[in-house]
Amino acid sequence: MARWLRPLVGALLLLEGAAALSFLHHRYEELVQALFRVQSQCPYVTRIYSIGRSVEGRHLYVLEFSDYPGIHEPLEPEFKYVGNMHGNEVLGRELLLQLSEFLCEEYRRGNERITRLIHDTRIHIMPSMNPDGYEVAAKQGPDSNGYLTGRNNANGVDLNRNFPDLNTLMYYSREISGPNHHIPLPDNWKSQVEPETLAVIQWISSYNFVLSANLHGGAVVANYPYDKSQDQRFRSHRRTVNTPTPDDKLFQKLAKTYSYAHSWMHRGWNCGDYFADGITNGASWYSLSKGMQDFNYLYTNCFEITLELSCNKFPPEEDLERQWMANREALVAFIEEVHQGIKGMVSDENNNGIAGAVISVQGISHDITSGDMGDYFRLLLPGTYTVTASAEGYQPLTVTTTVGPAAPSLVHFQLKQEVVRKPAERRASGTRMNNKALQKKVVPRATHRGTQR
Repeated sequence: MARWLRPLVGALLLLEGAAALSFLHHRYEELVQALFRVQSQCPYVTRIYSIGRSVEGRHLYVLEFSDYPGIHEPLEPEFKYVGNMHGNEVLGRELLLQLSEFLCEEYRRGNERITRLIHDTRIHIMPSMNPDGYEVAAKQGPDSNGYLTGRNNANGVDLNRNFPDLNTLMYYSREISGPNHHIPLPDNWKSQVEPETLAVIQWISSYNFVLSANLHGGAVVANYPYDKSQDQRFRSHRRTVNTPTPDDKLFQKLAKTYSYAHSWMHRGWNCGDYFADGITNGASWYSLSKGMQDFNYLYTNCFEITLELSCNKFPPEEDLERQWMANREALVAFIEEVHQGIKGMVSDENNNGIAGAVISVQGISHDITSGDMGDYFRLLLPGTYTVTASAEGYQPLTVTTTVGPAAPSLVHFQLKQEVVRKPAERRASGTRMNNKALQKKVVPRATHRGTQR
């Protein structure tokens, strides 16, 4: 099937029996009620949990969809959507509430596509990362809302400029051939982030997320990493230098999946700006430091993009239905992108899962790691790849595999324990040698440990 026909076919599948939804702005209490209403309507495939509280004490709620809520099933990928990071960019918040209602209703109706998605994916939806900022913006309302009113959290901090700056560490690490994944956090990072940011970092450290998007407003474009330019000579916030990741082609494909499934994002001309195919490299648009998108890629296994979804940051209620119809298929199609590339188990010779094993793909200098159960997920474009799994105390194992355009290829690794060679013991000498003779006759030899590739 042609790539660009898939969104159309998917949209037709969603049209049948589409549920009647309410298109309203939701204050915090109303948001909580809406989430718990969905949970009560679909109790067997949903779970609500809080990852923490905002500065003013509001819960940062997440609604989970899964056939086994609260449980990670081996080889089932974890996906997340995060909305309302900037409190006055509200369309993402409302779209994620609509998506939650839609998934529940379509599951109850027996929609085959949605049922398969929920059974095969663990989906986490956070409608609002910045509920305090939203309340400030909502008091102004859509008619008189200022461009910055409610953007920051209650401490006046922009949450998308508040994550540890791992880009600078990564650029330096690359120069010295250091790690290309899971860049370690600075020692004092907790003292430098807001409660909402801390909660999200702890959240994404607790789940092995594979794919993610955070929803913003003020433009219409799918933005992919890196957001921060490597070129440090320019200090202007608006410097524009294309800064691709090692997974640049994959990120472009992920961004296009959303833009072409969206009703008009892919056309390029929106809000007075032009973006070819409706996508952009973040740093090519403007460089952003300490953003959540780059942090996901550099600190976790998660590939995240940023979705700018409306010219108007706080659209009026009468525009919400049109926006939902424009984004509905794209929101579903992007979740489905988590099922591509390769996945499998990394285990020892007794079939025990190995957590933290490193999965390396030849030619792509960005590794990922296996989760607590030993399962891993590596998003890849169709093609043939040489893949290596390695773990401390085990011999690395390398295989060649082909990735198709549909379901992910299943590639398991069973690692053998590494043979530890003891240093050669000094031979007991039956005859005594003086120091001068020892220096002449005994030449120090380096001991090399062999590795199996």
